[in-house]
Amino acid sequence: VQLQASGGGLVQAGGSLRLSCAASGDIWIYRAMGWYRQAPGKERVLVADINRDGSTNYAEDVKGRFTISRDNSMDTAYLQMNDLKPEDTAVYYCGASEVVIPTRQSHYEFWGQGTKVTVSS
Repeated sequence: VQLQASGGGLVQAGGSLRLSCAASGDIWIYRAMGWYRQAPGKERVLVADINRDGSTNYAEDVKGRFTISRDNSMDTAYLQMNDLKPEDTAVYYCGASEVVIPTRQSHYEFWGQGTKVTVSS
């Protein structure tokens, strides 16, 4: 499975961005896709994930502002980010997991290259 993340950029606080994660290869083997982010000097943390039945999970600090979705073929996942804040600045990574309900980063076997999001105040 290969993942290609895109859609990052520079945006002012309060603005929006939509990230995309396109998967190719043996996409049938994975059960969930997720977005993680890593801010400068910090660990990579979960932002949101979605599994094949459409169930979603969000980090507390993005609930109500971010929405994760995927197309029916499960080969592209999206992260709609609204009301962005400077603390959302990070490199965003998409991942794919063979675990039905991944609960930790180590459950993700495949990762994209990351896309940088910068939110100015």
